[in-house]
Amino acid sequence: MPQTDLAPHQPRDLLELAPLPTGRGVLVAGSPHAGPGHWAGAPSAVLVDGCYYLAYRLRRPVGSGRGFAVAIARSDDGQRFTPLLLLHADDFGAESLERPALVRTPDGRWRLYVSCATPGTKHWRIELLEAADPAAFRPADARVVVPGDDRFGVKDPVVLRHDGAWHMWACFHPLDEVGEEDRMETRHATSADGIAWSWDARSLAGRPGRWDSRGTRISCVAFRGDAAVAYYDGRASKAENYEERTGVAVSADGRQFEAVGDAPAAVSPYGGTGLRYVASVPLAGATRLYYEMTTADGTHGLMTELVGSPVTEGQPADHLLVPHQAPATA
Repeated sequence: MPQTDLAPHQPRDLLELAPLPTGRGVLVAGSPHAGPGHWAGAPSAVLVDGCYYLAYRLRRPVGSGRGFAVAIARSDDGQRFTPLLLLHADDFGAESLERPALVRTPDGRWRLYVSCATPGTKHWRIELLEAADPAAFRPADARVVVPGDDRFGVKDPVVLRHDGAWHMWACFHPLDEVGEEDRMETRHATSADGIAWSWDARSLAGRPGRWDSRGTRISCVAFRGDAAVAYYDGRASKAENYEERTGVAVSADGRQFEAVGDAPAAVSPYGGTGLRYVASVPLAGATRLYYEMTTADGTHGLMTELVGSPVTEGQPADHLLVPHQAPATA
C-alpha cells in the first residue's frame, strides 16, 4: 500500500499490520458444488498453542439453501485442515448462516458468534455458543447476544479482546427500504464479558462516488497501542453484491475508521472479481491470511497465503479446485 495513500493525520506504521492478499494462495476449502452461488468462505481464524482453528460458512445459491452450514476445522500447518464439526442453519432455526467469529477466551474456553437469518425476512441476528473445545459447540445451547431490530439486521461480527475489554465490529443492514437491504455499514461495540454489548460508534460507512459507496463491512482488525488497522469489504452497487473487494482502513482509537486509497486494495485475479472476508493470523516475521475469493468457474473458494515469507505457496485457484470435505455433523 503506497504511503502516499495516507492522509497526514493517519497512523502510517499501521499498514504493516495489514499485508495485502495476492489471490494466489492455497485452497483450504472448495465449494461443495460447481457453479455460481456455491461457496466456501467467510473465514474466522485463531492460532492457539501452535494449532490453527478455522470457522467458515458453506453456501448454496439463493433458493437452494443459501448459507446452509458453518464448519469448524483444525490444522497444524495452516493449510491442511481436519474437519471437527458442522453446524447447520436448521440447528439455529435460521434461514441462512453467514460469517461466524471464533474466539478463545482468557480462561481457555471457546466462543462461536454465529450470524443467523430470521426466516421469511431480511433480518439478521447474532447468536453465541460456548464450549470447552471447538469440536464441542452445541446449537441447543445458543443464545442471542445481538438481536438486531426492525430497523437493522446485524451479522458478520469481528470479535476480539483489547486492553481488557471485548470489542465487536458488526455489519449493519438497514431495513427501511424494501429491496435495498443489501446496503451495509460497520458499527462498533464494547463489552465487559463478550455477551452484553454497548454500541458506541459507526466505524466505517460507504464513501459517495467511490468503489465502496454501497457499503463497507470490516472483516478483521489489528491494534497497535490505541490505534488500529482493518481489512474491509466494499462495493459500489447492488449488482456487486456477493462480489465485494477488499480495502484497508485505519483508526486512531479502533472505533471510527477511515478508508485508505481510492481503489480496492485486493481483488480476485479472475477478472478483478470478489476477494472478501480477509482474516489474518500474525506470525513471527509473516502473516497468514485467509479469505474468500471468486474463482475461474464462478464459485467462491476459501484460500490461505503466507505474506512476508520468501516462499511462494501456490498457484491460482483454478489449479486447486477440490470439493469441500464435510466434517462430522453436530
